[in-house]
Amino acid sequence: MRGKWAAGIEPRNFTWVYEGRLAVSERPGGSTMVHRRVRRDEELLWLKRQGFTRIISILPAMQNLASYAEHGIAVGHYALRDGPGQKEVLLECYRDLRDSLAGSQVVLLHGDEVSDRLLGLIAGFLVWTGRVATDTMALAMTEQKFKSSIGPDGRSILLALPFAES
Repeated sequence: MRGKWAAGIEPRNFTWVYEGRLAVSERPGGSTMVHRRVRRDEELLWLKRQGFTRIISILPAMQNLASYAEHGIAVGHYALRDGPGQKEVLLECYRDLRDSLAGSQVVLLHGDEVSDRLLGLIAGFLVWTGRVATDTMALAMTEQKFKSSIGPDGRSILLALPFAES
């Protein structure tokens, strides 16, 4: 690969949560309706060159996980859905994020798009880790960071928030 694409391309809606440690974007390659393998490979190349070592997906299905591994990026998958079991899935996802960030990992967290659910997950993580004291503060900080309001779908994640661990 040569020219301006040699370094890959930044995933759509890429935003750092913690600079150099945790970022959020839509799924590499685009959302389900417009997903392209070539774009996914270019975005994975960019992520690899930026030092990302782990991708955590909250997609309902295990899409593209093998592609991430082929690019040498470790993978975590937590199918975040409404209903029974969501609290357990959140807890496992939060533990993975916490453990990855405690080590030397640089993590990309993604859904199909940067949705209410993904932003609710970030706000919940801020509360769960104790970095932010209240749900209201976490919502405000996340909305400001992403320049987007978090609707009922994202706020429901805060209602399902598992207890923090010491």
